[in-house]
This record gives sequence, structure tokens and C-alpha cells, in this order.
Amino acid sequence: MLSKRIVLVLCVLVGIQACDKNAEVIEATVVAESPELKIDADSFVCLNQMTAVRHYFVDNLSGDLAATVAAAEATDGAVFPPGSVVQLVPTEAMVKHKSGWNVATNDWEFFELDVSAEGSSIRNRGFADVVNRFGGNCFGCHIKAEAKYDLICELDHGCDPIPVTREMIAGIQQQDPRCAD
Repeated sequence: MLSKRIVLVLCVLVGIQACDKNAEVIEATVVAESPELKIDADSFVCLNQMTAVRHYFVDNLSGDLAATVAAAEATDGAVFPPGSVVQLVPTEAMVKHKSGWNVATNDWEFFELDVSAEGSSIRNRGFADVVNRFGGNCFGCHIKAEAKYDLICELDHGCDPIPVTREMIAGIQQQDPRCAD
């Protein structure tokens, strides 16, 4: 019998519609089991208020920023602690939940955000089914990272390259409308 993680990975890679329904059922069950990590629009702040690590930003909603930074700075990979927030650009984020919260996504939840000078709002959130505004499935890309990197994509982690340069990403980061001038 295939594990739920393998089934969800296959569903994402092949794009089977029936699988999406199963993923939603699993997702709803898992969300109800972890009420201690409160995530709302206020959880996502200006990138400049987060900690920069190489070319992305991290924070920790549970207060364990030091452990999140240590995982992000580990060049040989590491498992991020619960509460970790990882953002490359203002409109997309990942949040790590407690171990076992969602086995299929290594306990990561993906977010697509709308951002403005007034703050953030959550456009979409979930696990294997979140698609960004450019049509890319978040989990579909991040699952390709080598296991030791805990679904974190960088140039040498095994993920497909994205069609923007580091300079373009830096420009997008600097234009975060949530940051006061």
C-alpha cells in the first residue's frame, strides 16, 4: 500500500484531479490537529523585518528565530523548526508546522499572498495544491529539493531553476510595498 505522501507526490506530478480532492480531505484533517500555530495575514511582514540569509528571508512564528536561522545557514542541509517562515519574494511564503502535521509536505504549508502598503492578505494557502499567480505549483517545485534541504530550493538543491535572475529577485524584494520608506 502506498503511503499518503507518495500518493500526494504522484498526484502533484501527474496532475490527477481526483487526487486533488483526496489532498483536500487530508489537508483539512491535518489542519484541525494543530491549532497551536496561529497563522493569519499579520504573520507575514515586510521582508526587511525578517532575517536575510543569502538571497531569501526567514522568521519564526514560535519565537525560535535562532534555530530557523541556523537551519537556513546550514550549507549541508537541515530540518527547519516549527514556526519557521521562509520567503524569497513578498507574495509567496512557506511556514513549517510541528513534526507529523503534514507528512506529504514535510510539514510545510505554502502561502500565496497579496501585499500592499496596508499589509498582507492571504490569497491561497495549503499543501500540495497551492498554485502561485504564475501558474506554478509550490509543492511541485519544492518536492524536487534533495531531502536533506527540507524542501528549501536554492540553485544547487535539486529544484528546477526559476525564470528570473538573482538581480531580478533582489529588485522584487526591494519593492515590497509593506516596507515603509
